[in-house]
Amino acid sequence: MTKNKLVLVSLMVAVAFVASATVSMAKPIKIKFSHVVAENTPKGQMANKFKELIDQRLSGKVVVEVFPNSQLFGDNKVLEAMLLGDVQLAAPSLSKFKKYTKSLQIYDLPFLFSNMAAVEKFQQGPEGQKLLMSIKSKGLIGLGYLHNGLKQLSASSPLRVPADAKNKKFRIMSSDVLAAQFEAVGAMPLKKPFSEVFTLLQTKAIDGQENTWSNIYSKKFFEVQPFITESNHGVLDYLVITSTEFWMGLPDDLRSEIKKALDEAIAFGNTVAAQKAIDDRQKIIDSKRSKVLELTDAERQQWVNAMKPVWKQFEDQIGKNYIDAAIKSN
Repeated sequence: MTKNKLVLVSLMVAVAFVASATVSMAKPIKIKFSHVVAENTPKGQMANKFKELIDQRLSGKVVVEVFPNSQLFGDNKVLEAMLLGDVQLAAPSLSKFKKYTKSLQIYDLPFLFSNMAAVEKFQQGPEGQKLLMSIKSKGLIGLGYLHNGLKQLSASSPLRVPADAKNKKFRIMSSDVLAAQFEAVGAMPLKKPFSEVFTLLQTKAIDGQENTWSNIYSKKFFEVQPFITESNHGVLDYLVITSTEFWMGLPDDLRSEIKKALDEAIAFGNTVAAQKAIDDRQKIIDSKRSKVLELTDAERQQWVNAMKPVWKQFEDQIGKNYIDAAIKSN
């Protein structure tokens, strides 16, 4: 081969390599965001807001696909799928992380937080921020807390005092703390997927469940539960999460932009959650399908007294430092 031909071949190889690299660089990063609730919930709206912000700011570089209503994965499978790279973002309830860390069980402790302001204060404080990274060694990174709100108790008969819950079957998320919470009042907790709750209530396979106003309304639980006790006994929040491998594998500039959009979307979702708690509670009352029971101070105190021993039961697993910090946030 002559020298000129050799130079030409080398140039063609170089051009092909550059073209191939350009195509490779131009291929957008795909983020699959999987969640289990309806699009009109705070989580659903937060996920769609995140997609909207990414479309506006990183068009052509990043593509977000949102899969609501357990279309892609249920909360029980999504973390395994994330570690396999099948999904990049999810926001499971904080109860779902027991397999990865015991510390996040703090959010299931009954009557630990007096209101959502206390929850927010704890989460933004040093201990709450530390908990975001409590599962990094397991290949997962918490990117922020998304609120749904405080939980209420619904049932087929009125629940005013703990004795009213005795021997009744309640659906719970897969959480040992929530199981202990119901056992403390003589009830029978059943760990079942969120997607099955309506049918379980409708067929009377269970007597009741605990959830936020938003979930009770959006999933129509109020249509098959004649009584809802306004207990505000626990918090239902989510951890917006990704895999360490995916997150650390992003280019620094893109990671920074994605995190900024995510923070904005979470703040938006939390504003929606606060308003929806008020609006959806009123819609349930207006429907007259379910009677909302407001507890007196004395009735509420009975629930607190019955369930508070659960704190001590899980103190060693969670960490006393976290529980003390949560109490101070009130």
